[in-house]
Amino acid sequence: MSILIWLLILMVAVVLHELGHYGIARLNRVAVKAFSVGMGPILARVRRGGTEWRLSLLPIGGYVEIDGMAPEIDERGGLRPPSHGFARLRTRGKVAILLAGPVMNVLLAIVLLAGVYSAQGIREVQVRPDRLALQSVVQGSPAERAGFRAGDLIIAVDGRDLPDQDVVDGRPRPGFAQAIDALKRGGEHTFRVIRDGREQDITFSFNARPGELFGISYSPSGQVITTTRPVANYGAGLLEASRFAITAVPQAVSGFGTAVVSILRNPFEPSDQVAGPVTQVRIAEQVARSGIWDVLYFAAIINLSLGILNLLPIPSLDGGRILFALIERVRGKPFRPEQEGMVNWLGFAFVILLMVFVIIGDVSRLGR
Repeated sequence: MSILIWLLILMVAVVLHELGHYGIARLNRVAVKAFSVGMGPILARVRRGGTEWRLSLLPIGGYVEIDGMAPEIDERGGLRPPSHGFARLRTRGKVAILLAGPVMNVLLAIVLLAGVYSAQGIREVQVRPDRLALQSVVQGSPAERAGFRAGDLIIAVDGRDLPDQDVVDGRPRPGFAQAIDALKRGGEHTFRVIRDGREQDITFSFNARPGELFGISYSPSGQVITTTRPVANYGAGLLEASRFAITAVPQAVSGFGTAVVSILRNPFEPSDQVAGPVTQVRIAEQVARSGIWDVLYFAAIINLSLGILNLLPIPSLDGGRILFALIERVRGKPFRPEQEGMVNWLGFAFVILLMVFVIIGDVSRLGR
């Protein structure tokens, strides 16, 4: 079921993306030779309005074939830049067609987010790194014998409040790490905790024998506080969703850059900055249990991510093609088909290789 939900969200995002390219191309009087829902072998086709509409076997994408984007064959059998359709447009027309796909994804994300916000409000998350939140306590462990319980918030160690941030060897870390350090040192300690809204002290002695653990699991971020801010109506939701989309752009670009650097340094180590198809299917399973609003929020995030990713200036993506169009405008002439083909091939190979390592990271998470 989760795979079907993920595929449905993905295919809606892809079809809408390609419809954006199709619609603006037709507005610019550029023919669209084919529009395919799905990839791979063609299962069915029908011709309408000068376009061959296709249903293909693999529900993992789609494409449009826009006239004038592929090179032509000259009299000698070689390649030459196209001279009709997309190629004859001025730069602003080319950019409009290329930009339309990502813009459609971003607009759908805003519409979906506005619906979620107006129905459920906006979830706001505050992280307090000055508190160690215990998620579980192992039965029969030293932690349980000392008196700790799941849900306790450790706020002080041996009479000293945990700080927001701690610095060790010049490297910053969350303040709650001081509580972990105390457990590693062993000995007698007094931890102050908040339990059921009240503060209390727990004094205990722990000197770990080889292989013995204290017996707690804790949030890696500190205390995470989630609140909901109501939204008056759908119009207010649209405004909030638009703000979210704008602020998401630099965060997504930064996250993508960090993920690329991380993968280049250690290709087989999963990155926390990107989620591949395996992780997305697992998320789809979780949101499906939570209800329709979480599914719609997940769909919005996928559309927003797809729109931003396609705008990156990577050859073979829409952003890369926009960059090519702008460079050609400055040069005053098109690139040779061999040049453009090689650059796009390199960009495509980079994206595929990146996806392979992301999937490897996804699979490796399953065993953790």
